[in-house]
Amino acid sequence: MDIHLPNSAFIGNIDSFLASFKPSSSDKLIITANENWISVHPVVLCMVASLGLTVDPKKIDCKPILAKSAHYLERMGLYKFLGVKAATPLVEHEAAGRFVPLTQIKTSAALTEFLTDIIPLLHLAETPRHAESIRYIISELVRNVLEHSRSEYGAIVSAQYFKKTNTIRIGIADTGVGIRQTINQSYPTPNDIESIRLALMPGVTGTTRREGGTEQNAGAGLFFIKSIASINRNFFMIYSGDALYKLLMRKPVKHGIALHADPFEDRHSVKTALPYWRGTVVGIDISLDATSEFNSLLDLIRRTYATAVRERRKARYRKARFI
Repeated sequence: MDIHLPNSAFIGNIDSFLASFKPSSSDKLIITANENWISVHPVVLCMVASLGLTVDPKKIDCKPILAKSAHYLERMGLYKFLGVKAATPLVEHEAAGRFVPLTQIKTSAALTEFLTDIIPLLHLAETPRHAESIRYIISELVRNVLEHSRSEYGAIVSAQYFKKTNTIRIGIADTGVGIRQTINQSYPTPNDIESIRLALMPGVTGTTRREGGTEQNAGAGLFFIKSIASINRNFFMIYSGDALYKLLMRKPVKHGIALHADPFEDRHSVKTALPYWRGTVVGIDISLDATSEFNSLLDLIRRTYATAVRERRKARYRKARFI
């Protein structure tokens, strides 16, 4: 496998980074980087770290990273995951209020501990609505990995606060079975992008064909997370198999907020025929300047969710039945 860290790779411009990934020769990993500067979203580091866990450290070839920002990779814990030594000395920075280093989560207990630690690390105790939303996002994303991915390596999570935009950016990656195989247990789909589309719809889960899911799995997590990004006019991406769905930033609306059960009705882009990712990658940006109260937002999401499930049930019963 070959992966290159460019000078810039955030959700808005991540397409070219994904397209450059070479997944062949899965028993080895070659990592290269831009020589002058590296500035990437935490989701990019989660991807690299996830790949590193699947390869013998002796077969990881991390080329010397000469960029002045290379110390960022070590501080985020990337070299630790890869089992290699950094070519540049570490420049120490205080983690609190800046970032959450790469973390591997394999159990529910580890998830609980991580959620306890993340709020003080990001200095969110003073803004409970943001703390609640970020806890919810990470909890749902990791829970999906633990319950559905079948990855022996669990979930790799990281987050960073960007002062200039007052935004927290979160990444999570796994190298499990991917969305299509999970969704196909109940909803056979022709390709990866349709699987992602279904996974983002409320009330759809690979564990059952029952509308609204079950008490244990309502098929709501990804829909809620996509909706949080949509209402706050932030980026969101999900990459699995050979397909990428990306929620794009939209302009403010004057009259009310509209949530769409079908993610293809949101302002978005899709890419298919990308290099195949064995598992799932999710990235999201959360603006701390958002004016929507999280509790009100959740009420709106719940109403949209209930309506979508109800309409799907009606459509099912309207179908002609032949005896």
